[in-house]
Amino acid sequence: MQVILHTGVHCTDDDRLLKGLLRNADAFRKDGVAIPGPGRYRNLLSELINTLGNNAPADDAREILLDAILSVDPHEVDRLVLSHENLFSVPKLTLAGGRLYRKAEQRIWAMKKLFAGDGIELFMGLRNPATFLPAVYAATPHASFDEFMCGIDPMHLRWSDLIRRLRGEHPDMPLTLWCNEDTPLIWGQIMREMAGIELNRKIVGSFDLLQEIMEPEGMKRFRTYLKEHPHINEMQKRRVMVAFLDKYAREDLIEEELDLPGWDETYVDMLSELYEEDIYEIGRMPGVTVIAP
Repeated sequence: MQVILHTGVHCTDDDRLLKGLLRNADAFRKDGVAIPGPGRYRNLLSELINTLGNNAPADDAREILLDAILSVDPHEVDRLVLSHENLFSVPKLTLAGGRLYRKAEQRIWAMKKLFAGDGIELFMGLRNPATFLPAVYAATPHASFDEFMCGIDPMHLRWSDLIRRLRGEHPDMPLTLWCNEDTPLIWGQIMREMAGIELNRKIVGSFDLLQEIMEPEGMKRFRTYLKEHPHINEMQKRRVMVAFLDKYAREDLIEEELDLPGWDETYVDMLSELYEEDIYEIGRMPGVTVIAP
């Protein structure tokens, strides 16, 4: 089977992606796609990975694991979707040892051992370090931001370093990435790509994030527009989303307050510009797909 791993990153979708997939789980099951609830596997996977280390699992580990995760016969499942933002680390260890998710490669090796013979694909939403770092820091017990950063200069933090490491250790593993800032426009595509279904297939909740950041009147008009133009393609639909957001966006929800010493507007703009360059670099890497509006 194909095992789809969604590994966050921290402080991106807050489990909304998994919740959206679960709303469609019954429909996806007919296509051999399993979306188990997180209570079935998150703690179990973390415990198994921490216990496994460099050792090989028992011969029947995969069978036992699938029995615990799935509520159906594993032979009926072609695609298993798992979402676990702490698979690489808990928030407080995000930058431990001066590296971004330093155990990511090791954790993927452990997953390959546990799901021996299956194909593993990684899905991950990235976030501008200008907002990612303050958000993750706020979710940790660290006494200071410097302690959380473990000696890393925010200006030197690059997602491409993590992706390059993963590609180097696991060149056979496809990576699908996106920018968290784009998710309201590509939410439906992310869910469809993870489920492995047709990109034009109707699903429940494909506009959930758009609805969160748009005035009710704008969302009502947007849905009316779609009903009146049922044959527009995905790219046309996104241009329509942008047009409606320009007029009806809830500014209080799309603007973020940053409160870190020395982080003035100029500093944040520089971090954001480096992030955009970094995403461009990632998009040129072999074996990597970047979902963009």
